[in-house]
Amino acid sequence: MSKTPRLAVRSVLMHQNRLLLVNAWRDKANLWCAPGGGVDRHASLPDNLRREIHEETGLDVSVGEVCLVNEFNDEARDFHQVDIYFRCSLRGGALSDEWQDPEGVVSHRRWVTRAEMADLQVKPDSLAHVAWDAPVGTFYDLLEPIVR
Repeated sequence: MSKTPRLAVRSVLMHQNRLLLVNAWRDKANLWCAPGGGVDRHASLPDNLRREIHEETGLDVSVGEVCLVNEFNDEARDFHQVDIYFRCSLRGGALSDEWQDPEGVVSHRRWVTRAEMADLQVKPDSLAHVAWDAPVGTFYDLLEPIVR
């Protein structure tokens, strides 16, 4: 039986030359990713992304152009996820350690410089390149192995 890949949206949100990252899973505080998550049916991808970013960080954003499509794959666990990344801009809010993700997944969030990001475990592998080196265009990563 064939399963459809999970669809998720994520942000490339830069502020003062820093990229916003969140912990990827509740039990993996040392693995970082861009904020976002699975899409709800009957809502646009940008609306889903605004909702996800607010849930995970408390921030209000504007959603811009698509900049990256990334596929995470774990054949052994029958997992395949397609992440669509959008360039976003901050409209309001500030990060707070007091903010609680209603789904309980994101517990850490931070703005990072490129140098700080180099010392972190971040997925996808191309995120720094897309954020700092390639301010225009859309990139595609196919079937990146998932980290567990």
